[in-house]
Amino acid sequence: YRLNTAARQFRTQRTDTILVLVPDLGNPFFSNIIQGIESAALTSGFRVVLGETNPDLSATATYAGYMQQRHADGAILLSVEGVQQFLTTANDMPVVMACEHLPDSPFPTVRIDNAKAAEEAVTFLLDLGHKKIAYINGPAENPVSKDRLRGYRKAMRTGKIKIKPEWIAAGDFSPHSGYEAGKALLTSANPPTAIFASSDPMAIGVMRAAGELGLNIPGDVSLIGFDDIRFAEFMTPTLTTVHQPREDIGAAAMTKLAAVLAGEKAPRETILLHELIERESTAAPI
Repeated sequence: YRLNTAARQFRTQRTDTILVLVPDLGNPFFSNIIQGIESAALTSGFRVVLGETNPDLSATATYAGYMQQRHADGAILLSVEGVQQFLTTANDMPVVMACEHLPDSPFPTVRIDNAKAAEEAVTFLLDLGHKKIAYINGPAENPVSKDRLRGYRKAMRTGKIKIKPEWIAAGDFSPHSGYEAGKALLTSANPPTAIFASSDPMAIGVMRAAGELGLNIPGDVSLIGFDDIRFAEFMTPTLTTVHQPREDIGAAAMTKLAAVLAGEKAPRETILLHELIERESTAAPI
């Protein structure tokens, strides 16, 4: 006996398909989240279709239409970009957000406490004896960036360190932005003794900038990243960073979406635990 999938889908009005929207499929941060989603989806009897959004959000609008036409039973969004399209176009479809969140969004969310994680990272540098700690932020309007910046500011206030405006640099989570911000910080008149980058790719960019300037990490400047992508432990030096349980985030998001599709009430927000991973890129200032 072989199940007639098409007939069952016609009868139940279900596709057993989940759409997962990713802002950048080339970013290694998302690969483990997708693995977690797919593992939980297979266990729950769903298959996963990936879609990559783009800066002008035209692809996101297309996928929202895909949802409206009932080509998928629900969606998991890995970025806040494009949420409005789903609010207006596919607002009656089950959607779960993973990693990023919007405070006023009606969608259930799975994430870590980004503000607390950033605060702990900066506190770690303060405990090592650093006082001149710079921060490289992500996109300014991104809720994750806002949370991590808030954590940085709180830790510095708690440590009674007055933040100089030039210590906060703009980035976009990419290695190139980390490289440019790192170069500017490290060649300034009063360079920091430590840099906290709000993503590992940006921290990797800082490593390149430091190398080109003949600076040693952590001898001349300590460095912390965020996310603990798989390359972090293979860099030279290995990168101290905040670990996000990415597979668990993906699996929890899929489990939550499956519960919603089954008519169950899922908690609106699930906060998973993060961990600061100490490696070779941090040390006490000389």
